[in-house]
Amino acid sequence: MTDRSVERSLDCRAPLSCGSFVFPGLAGFVARICQAQGCADARHLAPVAVAVSGGGDSLAALRILAARMPVVAVTVNHGLRAAAADEAAFVAREAASLGVDHHTLHWHRPDASGNLMDQARRGRLSLIAQWASARGIADVVLGHTADDQAETFVMRLARASGVGGLSGMRRHWRERGVTWHRPFLDTPRETLRDVLRANGARWIDDPSNDDPAYSRVRVRQAAPMLAELGLDRAALTRVVDHLAAADHAISTALRGYVTRYVRLDRGDVLVEANGLDTDLQGEFRRRLFGAALQWVSGADYAPRGPKLDDLCATYDARPARTLHGVQISFRDGILRFAREYRAVARRPAAQGLIWDRWAMRPPQGQGAGGADLRALGPEGLAHCPQWRDTGLPRASLMASPAVWHGDALISAPLAGISRGWHAEITTQSFDTMLFTR
Repeated sequence: MTDRSVERSLDCRAPLSCGSFVFPGLAGFVARICQAQGCADARHLAPVAVAVSGGGDSLAALRILAARMPVVAVTVNHGLRAAAADEAAFVAREAASLGVDHHTLHWHRPDASGNLMDQARRGRLSLIAQWASARGIADVVLGHTADDQAETFVMRLARASGVGGLSGMRRHWRERGVTWHRPFLDTPRETLRDVLRANGARWIDDPSNDDPAYSRVRVRQAAPMLAELGLDRAALTRVVDHLAAADHAISTALRGYVTRYVRLDRGDVLVEANGLDTDLQGEFRRRLFGAALQWVSGADYAPRGPKLDDLCATYDARPARTLHGVQISFRDGILRFAREYRAVARRPAAQGLIWDRWAMRPPQGQGAGGADLRALGPEGLAHCPQWRDTGLPRASLMASPAVWHGDALISAPLAGISRGWHAEITTQSFDTMLFTR
């Protein structure tokens, strides 16, 4: 695609008033989408989904993108506040005013334990991914801004994150079968609000954004004090950019080791210990182990600094341990990172075809047929007499995906009982997560 075609695709069209607004990351985003779809004119693309909560950031993102390319809006009603339904209806009206189709999805909290915000975020991403996949939508846009980038840096700094964590939020990545994009990470939050003001548009301020119970809110409230010390948004995001460059250099140096000593085994990560003490120390080992834990668990982040540091220092001291929803075993010179069964045992059964980080493909010509997806567990493994022939450890198989109808096991592809079903990892590849930001 030529530079001129990118320029044309970025021309502002009604109903957006562009004024002098600049969106530094937008041209690259549009170019990626056009390249992926093989289309030189953004106006003729297949629709891209925009996740819209009703807040200023996401509503501005919708308005900006709707002026440039076909989009569809999606809102998740978490049901956590009485106003949630009205807010979803407000987003629907705003989308309609732009000529954009809108869909509301409903999330139900699986249980009252655990971190509510993390559960809601995971549930939101899972719902949107399933909705998008069912409609053939390959790309979803999130409205995170430069302010979110700076706040995330401070939060990760407080968690003693390494270079990888401090190098910023990802601009695009593949997860749960779709590609996620953050094209406004270089745009200040206030600029997006100014876009709405210039177009006479409204937005909703979520009261939780002022609740100091949440760490992000506390960081946001501390921003003026940090700015007095010279640590304003611009300075913090420059540091993020510098660390991202360092992170890229580490990834490049790490690639050779990974090619020689790391392999994947049906959702597990296996690391040959040969060379760990001589070729892979410090930040290199931390980066590899953190990525393995993050990829196997499906989490957004690696574990907190001290826990990861302990694993890096004592990886061969115990035959087995658990960390971050991952079972780590060391045997015959192989360090294996596998999903921990206890971490998924209570995970709700999925009525669709995606569970944990797995997508299940039914036999050709068949649907799910009312079946549930959940962990195989010890009960299911007892119905797989040939499981040892798979070569996977018992612990890995118990946490693997299985198709159930009530208490009856229908399929356990990784444990040797397929019956026409196939299991595929939905997250981005391990190499992509390790080496690409």
